[in-house]
Amino acid sequence: MLKQAQHDKRILVAPLNWGLGHATRCIPIINALREHYFEPVIASDGGALQLLKKEFPYLQALELPSYNITYSKKANGFKLKLLRDSPHLLKTIKRERKVVESLVETKHISGIISDNRFGVRHNAIPSVFITHQLRVLSGGTTWLSSKLHQNIISKFEECWVPDHRMGTNNLSGDLGHTENYQPSVKYIGPLSRFKKFNLQKKYDLLVVLSGPEPQRTYLQEKLLNELQSYDGKVCFVKGIIEAEQLKVEKENISIYNFMTSQELEIALNESEMVLSRSGYTSIMDYAKLEKKAFLIPTPGQFEQEYLSEKFSSEGIAPSCKQDAFEIKMLNDIKDYSGFNNFQYEINYKKLFSLF
Repeated sequence: MLKQAQHDKRILVAPLNWGLGHATRCIPIINALREHYFEPVIASDGGALQLLKKEFPYLQALELPSYNITYSKKANGFKLKLLRDSPHLLKTIKRERKVVESLVETKHISGIISDNRFGVRHNAIPSVFITHQLRVLSGGTTWLSSKLHQNIISKFEECWVPDHRMGTNNLSGDLGHTENYQPSVKYIGPLSRFKKFNLQKKYDLLVVLSGPEPQRTYLQEKLLNELQSYDGKVCFVKGIIEAEQLKVEKENISIYNFMTSQELEIALNESEMVLSRSGYTSIMDYAKLEKKAFLIPTPGQFEQEYLSEKFSSEGIAPSCKQDAFEIKMLNDIKDYSGFNNFQYEINYKKLFSLF
């Protein structure tokens, strides 16, 4: 059991609800805040908020306005859909700012940690922005999307990048490292809620799904179909946060709607290899646990496509496009090194000195 908060410094921790990655990588930060005698207050919406409420039922959890970010049905329509949704996004950010101003006053908030929520900041207290994207890839408009994002970051007192500085062991590559933007940036090291244990192998394959709809469902249906011809023992986690955990046994496959952090930590340690999206939070988890993985980027998401290509070219993990995946491709994993040599311990005491 973690230590109970013993003083009045409350820190608002607010991850973006876009898939579950932003929420899950805030879990080690929330735990560390409590270990250093702060009182975390959780704020988000949708699945991200539900996940954190399940992880921390004893903490105060507040709902923020929803960005309602979804993917287009076709990969090449993703950027256009974001453009069409931008007026709604801007209105939501303004609403978010007003909600945060009220929370700071009524809940006596002393500091803010925002994981990619643009409006969660306050001029009167230390406000931190967490991102692994100092450079936001968007094809031919990368320069513009990066400048817009950097402008948002500059409004925060500090920007925490969950990665190492540029070098052979960095995970984010060009996303988290740029020569032209350095103000207030701190490289804090990779974040993961998991620890590595030497457990007996129970599964040949662990499938972990995440991300906005409808692409999450598309991949789920495709993989369940492909796995019909797979002989190994499979644990399949849909990544759907619901009130109750559901488990279905289907021949050699154990299917869960979701797992808690503790359950997923055990499943990862008990699995020979992992099949998942190439989201950055997943990458940090695999690096922590030194896993072998096969990566399938979300169609149209430039960040995930870049990361899957990066680790494939570096001989770390194979990957392919969603529509091209066939179950026999898992055999390629043996020819890749897996995620090794990325171990790192974050100095939270130094990090939290801002507050």
